[in-house]
Amino acid sequence: MSVPLADRVLQLAYDPGISPKGGGLPGLSVLKNVVSSINMFGIIAVVGALAVSLGVWAWGHHTGGHQAEANGKKGTTVSAGAALGLGAANGIVAFFSNLGSQVH
Repeated sequence: MSVPLADRVLQLAYDPGISPKGGGLPGLSVLKNVVSSINMFGIIAVVGALAVSLGVWAWGHHTGGHQAEANGKKGTTVSAGAALGLGAANGIVAFFSNLGSQVH
């Protein structure tokens, strides 16, 4: 006797039986290296952006350029936030992945 399609879809939505597993596809180590390199490139770019933003902030303050000073402050804040996000990316993803695995 065949099971109705709606019941099969409901069962699949309830528990598909899939969980993350390393080593299932070739090239996983290469992908990890590429992502790590992209993260490092991002961190290096943020260091440069932070240095430029701090320089603009100081230049605007000393010359009385209020717009430049405000843009330097904004750039400094954004650079600091980007550095925080890049540095914590692995932990953030791991946290939400573990949190998501607890949903039943």
